[in-house]
Amino acid sequence: MTNKPMQDDLTKKLDAPGWRLTDEHPDQTVTGTLGEVLTESHARKSRGQSAGRIADIENAIELELFQIEQLWQHLGLPTI
Repeated sequence: MTNKPMQDDLTKKLDAPGWRLTDEHPDQTVTGTLGEVLTESHARKSRGQSAGRIADIENAIELELFQIEQLWQHLGLPTI
């Protein structure tokens, strides 16, 4: 992945639509704002499942797990 977004840029996009959460189960794909898909990602991780992959649909930006965990913290969600 080239041109990784900076943490400040991502926190500014938490209310932005156009994000997708995917994992090994295509029927469980979730789309919505970055905040919504992060919250679902966190819920999956807390249930012992994969946190999945989060991607910006329009710009094809994928977040790494470290970035996802930093955003969980920003939302007040505990890291797991």
